[in-house]
Amino acid sequence: MPYAPETLSRAQVDALPGPTLLEFGANWCGHCQAAQAPITAALQGLAGLRHIRVEDGPGRPLGRSYRVKLWPTLILLRDGQEIERLVRPADAATIATALARLTGV
Repeated sequence: MPYAPETLSRAQVDALPGPTLLEFGANWCGHCQAAQAPITAALQGLAGLRHIRVEDGPGRPLGRSYRVKLWPTLILLRDGQEIERLVRPADAATIATALARLTGV
């Protein structure tokens, strides 16, 4: 699934209930492409987790509001509040562990 153009404001993201994985990246980014298999593996069995993939870039307000500098950046939110962030995660185990802390699973 490709990164989608930014459609949510920071206020809308802050208002999201429950656990959310906010993934910032770019479709052409090699680091983002390499991270897709580990991210997909880590998400197995977490059907209730909201996963939003946001195409980021210079001047895009949502990524700048989270001070995203490298891609991919995974921001784990609970009720709109940042719980944890992973920058350029390389393996499914690291991502799965963070997601388990977020979801309590």
